[in-house]
Formats: sequence, structure tokens, C-alpha cells
Amino acid sequence: MSDKTSFGDRVVAAGFAAGWKLVPLLPERPTAAVFRFLADRVWSRQGKSVRRLESNLARVTGLDAGSREMRELSKAGMRSYFRYFHEIFRLPSMDVEEIVRRSHTIGAEHVHANVAAGRGVVLALPHMGNWDQAGAWLVGVGHPFATVAERLKPESLFRRYVAFREGLGMEVLPLTGGDGHNFGTLATRVRKGGVVCLPAERDLTKGGVEVRFFGATTKVPAGPPLLAVQTGAALLPAILYNVGDDWGIHIHEEVPVPAEGTRQEKVAAVAQGLTDVFEKGISEHPEDWHMLQRLWLEDLAR
Repeated sequence: MSDKTSFGDRVVAAGFAAGWKLVPLLPERPTAAVFRFLADRVWSRQGKSVRRLESNLARVTGLDAGSREMRELSKAGMRSYFRYFHEIFRLPSMDVEEIVRRSHTIGAEHVHANVAAGRGVVLALPHMGNWDQAGAWLVGVGHPFATVAERLKPESLFRRYVAFREGLGMEVLPLTGGDGHNFGTLATRVRKGGVVCLPAERDLTKGGVEVRFFGATTKVPAGPPLLAVQTGAALLPAILYNVGDDWGIHIHEEVPVPAEGTRQEKVAAVAQGLTDVFEKGISEHPEDWHMLQRLWLEDLAR
């Protein structure tokens, strides 16, 4: 890693540390306005991440990447993205009751019923809305869960993120650099009737499953569908979005595992079924889809 990169990583880590320390001490509306201002500044510069967001949203919506409508949508998208960061800095100081009250849920009974029956649940979600708030809601309604976190740089930032999520009641396993037994740990949790939550529309490993997503091919993580196939856990897609100053959580019905076929064929079918639900949810709330990276295989090849 270059010195320049290391310095940039340290600056980012220091900014997050300051955010978690200072933002909860300040009034919410003024700090929210600051984050909107920062989002608008980043958006107006049309940097690499904003251009990638617009390219991704063009696939989702059919809008031209350079159109006025797309510019308005990407601006709303950056505001949603920066809102996420503002909210995570405030989450540790918020009452659980407030988080639960402000979470407008559809389909929560799918989680409650399966857990009550002693059956494990895998909640799979795209990078939408505020997934940490959704996790805090899930813990708040009585379902502590395990998840896997991407290993951020520098290590100090990763440790802060882990501490933040553990403070909300999550069990956090590192995607890389751990004991290498993440799948076994997650399988154990759901076999015991527990809950696992996993991001599921962007593969960060070499073992992803190919699916069709908005008319083109991408790879999604194998973990969520494989857990459903291997353990019999209920795989529930969750769509997250903003509702005014509150949050929306739509937990869909279980993605069924085919009765016939090889394990590979079953995993592929479940992965496609899961992706189809994501496609619908992202289409309904494109401004809350925080995908600022390349996703489709043809884009990765460029």
C-alpha cells in the first residue's frame, strides 16, 4: 500500500471516529443539513463514484446517464447515501424504542413465525437504505443475529465498525482475515433457530453465483442461497428504503428451494429468485440503492 493511500485511509478513519464522537452531541437537524450539503458537493463534482452510480441507475431505470432526470435521481441517491452515514453516527445514542417506532415494516411476521417455530432465518438484502438501522430494529424486536462485514482499511476503521455493530447487538464475523469458518458458523446459528443477515447483491469473493439482474449478468454471493439449501433455513429478501425522516423495511416471503436438482442447480435457482425480488425493490426505490461500484460482469471487464 502506498504512503498516499495510507494517509487517505487514516484521514477517513479519523473522520469516522470524530463522527461517532461528535455528531450525537449536536442537534440532529443542523447536522443532517451538513450531510446533505456534503452530498450535494460530492454530487456536483461528478467524480468517479457519482458517475458509476449514474451508470448503475441507468440500467435500473432506463434513463439516459446524462439526462436531467438522471442527474436529479443521482443527486437524491447521494443524499440518501450521506444520510446513511449521518444516521449511523447517531444510532448508538438513540433509544431502541425510537428505532423500532420509526421503522415502518411490512412482512415482519415472516421472521417472527419462523423463529417461533424453531426454524432459522437468513435475511438477505441489497445495499439499500440504512442496513445498520434495520439491524438495530431487528435486535430491538427480539432477534439478535449474526452477519459478515467487509474488512475495511485501515484496520482501525474496521474495528470501529465492528464495535459499532456489536454495540447494536449484532454478532459480526469478518469477511476475510478471520478463522476461515464463517459459513460453518452461520450454518450453526440458523440450524439452532437463529437469524443471520447478509448483504446479497454484490459478490466480494471468487465464488459468486451468476444471475440475470436488470437484463445483464452479474454475480451475487453464494452464501445466502447456499445456507438455505444446506440448512433448510428460510431465506427472506429484505428491501430497505427511507420514509420521510423514518425508515421502511419490507421483508418478503421466503424464496423457495427447488425440490429437485443438484445442489449447484438449487443454489443457482434460489440466487435468481432472490435477485428477482431485489430487482423489484430497487426499481421501486432507486434513490435508496447505494451502489457506487461496478456490479455487472461486462462493466467489470472494462
